[in-house]
Amino acid sequence: MRKFKDLPGIIPVFPLPGALLLPRSNMPLHIFEPRYLTMLDDALKTPERLIGMIQPDTGPHSADDALMTIGCAGRITQFNETEDGRYMITLTGISRYRISSQVEGFAPYRRAEVSWEGFEKDMGPEEHDPAFDRAKFLALLERFFSAKGLNTDWETLQDAEDELLVNSLSMLLDFSPEDKQALLEAPSLSTRRETLVTLIEFALHSGGDGEDILQ
Repeated sequence: MRKFKDLPGIIPVFPLPGALLLPRSNMPLHIFEPRYLTMLDDALKTPERLIGMIQPDTGPHSADDALMTIGCAGRITQFNETEDGRYMITLTGISRYRISSQVEGFAPYRRAEVSWEGFEKDMGPEEHDPAFDRAKFLALLERFFSAKGLNTDWETLQDAEDELLVNSLSMLLDFSPEDKQALLEAPSLSTRRETLVTLIEFALHSGGDGEDILQ
């Protein structure tokens, strides 16, 4: 099992608002900007092949180039180069990290000194949610999808493991960057599920549907 002490202290970071990567989950990325093509080439030359996803900090008192403190690093597990030099890649989430400082240098992309401490569970086995009421959750989700005009494979959702279901929805559903950050920083799968339920309920209430489903 990989340990946080085996991970590098400095990693390339990819600021992308609204993008959420979670441990043991997969994120497809389309890389085409020259600086990020360089970042990808450099990352592929390292043993870990890590890229740190992070959201910009757009708070009212934040500097223009500020980043959120916590992100999630992913290992490049798939990549394909197109004929015009772009890349389609997949990052598999390894662990969240906390930025200690940004690293100055000559690279065209941003790098950060990071700490992996406090996120040891991210590199452990899949999490489970003993208090998860799947039937009630899926009933709420069905209302949300109906309100948003979305379609999905309900049989697949029904059969998905707790972590895959909660993390996939957290990554894919269209929430604000601030909400995505709250989902990222949730300390456990149960907490992330509770946060996800709150966000879905709020979206339904905001859309004029005031019926309470999960209490």
